[in-house]
Amino acid sequence: MAEEMDSMLDMYLYENGQLLQQLEMTTLEKKDADSFDEVDINEFFRIMHNIKGSSGIMMFDDIMKLAHKLEDVFFYIRESKPDNVPHLELVDMIFEVADFFREEFENIRDGGEPTKDSSDLIKDIDKFLSKIKKEIVSEDKDLPKHEEEEAPTQFYIGAAGGESAKYYYVMAYYRNDTQMANIHAYALVNSLKENVDVDEMYYSPSDIITNEESAEVILEQGFKILVKAHLSLEEVKTILDGFDVEGFDVSECGKEDFEAGFDIPAPIIGADVIDLGDLDTKDEVKSKDKEEKKKDDDVTPGDYVIEKKSAGKKATLAKNKKSKAPATSFISVNVNKIDQLMDLIGEIVIAESTVLQNPDLNVEGLNLTNFHKSAAQLAKFTSEMQDVIMSMRMMPLTNTFQKMNRIVFDTSRKVGKSIEFKMIGETTEVDKNIIENISDPLMHMIRNSIDHGIEEKEDRIAAGKPEKGVITLEAKNEGGKVIISVSDDGGGMNPEKLFAKAKKNGIVPRDKSIRDYTNKEIYQFITAPGFSTNEQVTELSGRGVGMDVVVKNLQSIGGMLEIDSEYGKGSCMMLKIPLTLAIISGILLEVGKQKFVIETNSVKEFINVRQNSVVKEPDGEEYLNVRGQHYMVVRLSEKYHIDTPVKEIDEGIMILTEYESRRMCIFVDKLLGGQEIVVKPIPDYIKKVDGLSGCTQLGDGSIALILDIATIT
Repeated sequence: MAEEMDSMLDMYLYENGQLLQQLEMTTLEKKDADSFDEVDINEFFRIMHNIKGSSGIMMFDDIMKLAHKLEDVFFYIRESKPDNVPHLELVDMIFEVADFFREEFENIRDGGEPTKDSSDLIKDIDKFLSKIKKEIVSEDKDLPKHEEEEAPTQFYIGAAGGESAKYYYVMAYYRNDTQMANIHAYALVNSLKENVDVDEMYYSPSDIITNEESAEVILEQGFKILVKAHLSLEEVKTILDGFDVEGFDVSECGKEDFEAGFDIPAPIIGADVIDLGDLDTKDEVKSKDKEEKKKDDDVTPGDYVIEKKSAGKKATLAKNKKSKAPATSFISVNVNKIDQLMDLIGEIVIAESTVLQNPDLNVEGLNLTNFHKSAAQLAKFTSEMQDVIMSMRMMPLTNTFQKMNRIVFDTSRKVGKSIEFKMIGETTEVDKNIIENISDPLMHMIRNSIDHGIEEKEDRIAAGKPEKGVITLEAKNEGGKVIISVSDDGGGMNPEKLFAKAKKNGIVPRDKSIRDYTNKEIYQFITAPGFSTNEQVTELSGRGVGMDVVVKNLQSIGGMLEIDSEYGKGSCMMLKIPLTLAIISGILLEVGKQKFVIETNSVKEFINVRQNSVVKEPDGEEYLNVRGQHYMVVRLSEKYHIDTPVKEIDEGIMILTEYESRRMCIFVDKLLGGQEIVVKPIPDYIKKVDGLSGCTQLGDGSIALILDIATIT
């Protein structure tokens, strides 16, 4: 039973999390409009209705009450259609409720219970609702009937009689990929109770809560409901159209068939409704069914048949199709299982290298033709499996970009600036672990653009710019990396002011002048710990920690930050991050008996050099002259105290590397070749070493250290 509850809780959090994202996305898209349209209001009503129902089932009362109260707002707007709803107030209210839900969901996900009190928010919503009602009355419109709040705790409705009541047979169809359809069906029953004037109701399967296997029955056969209500057929259909299912079939039936239960046949939608009460025997019903089935089987070319309608749409005519393309189906999988699968494919890649590089294969005269054929086929399958698993880990940046949209909305209102936010390439996909590590950097970059980049309204007008500033967030794939940029049309950065501030803070040596640095190097000063151009500390900036966090988070995922600006025109900050962290393409190097790996994307050039190409400074530093440019040389043997017979420059090989426009040469004994590298973290009990970001196991069982070009000096 505990496992079933955990499964229900996981599904509750997943589905309501998706609904919250949908709610915020639609709200952000329409935040600058005059009002929400009818489609938006219906969508909001459905979202609140679903959150209310599922929260009631899970007995999260505060969440349920708050969702019900906001649902009331959308209900009144939908039914009465007032003309002067304060749009920005409604937007703020939606965001406040969404934030409340999100915090509560996080508490639940962390194993706790919902702890927040929703009473203050409910009072605010009541005030807003009263304001809307006054608008409705002032426009001489009738207030819609108020829905009395009632916790969905009952499993059935008792009989109450009533001469004017009618009887209805309802079939609800759920998509094949619907998780825990029995819980959805239970929510539907309770929602019907709240929205339909019900006298009596039965449903099948009847054990939707106590029997988990009822979900399979519902997906295969549909969910059946018999209901007695004081409503017309069209009114019942209208109410049912608001629920999140694939489709509904609704038919009026007779009293005798209602009392007979679910032995009556399903209604035939699209044809005349059969009054089953006029049929004398069950044999007549079966005979009628056979006649209808025979008609369906005899459809000739050019005939039309009725397709099952989707929720919220009327039944439509369509040509009879002999073949239908299979529908795409999805399944939700715990992300930990994907991580385990990724770890396993990494071990398989290592095991494959171990087999193919086994020294026992180096026996002279051994015929390995068949072995190499099989090995090539294995390598092909392993590579394809690796690509598939990698694609499973890839997620679009849409949700991350929408979070930034919300940050722009909130922050711009705090600082009193009018800002237009543009998103480009939000469907770009990256590894899920990358997404988890770039939210904070993007947040700091966005806030930096709002606070430092976009000028005040008066300054923009004086500079001949539009009053509304523009911040653009863009993502694209380029050369095995994802490029994410945050640009603005603000005032840009003044290199002289930045250099003076950096020198004052001790970031720049006293003997250095501004002529010793390029503008791009000066722009990088803003990423130094404690650096800020604000003289006073505000809620958003002034402490010098924002851009420092950006660099630290990027370095942890092998990314880099490039900054460019034009004074008076604007700035652009560009993140360059790998597509994935799990498996990288690397170059295998050797120094003495130690092997190293360097990421292929960091390598610009391999150079065989002569001794006279190297310039040695008095302090011992070496620089390599490459086509008139001098680059610092790092000898790995000296840096990591490795014994090696290769001492002279012309005996080894130079590797020209680049990180954030900073180039250096790394001197090694020799290159061993390129291969796919499974990245493993360096164990915690080993002290952090500059220049190393991880390790990997090679085919012969030895360990190679992965070089981190960002921190090596």
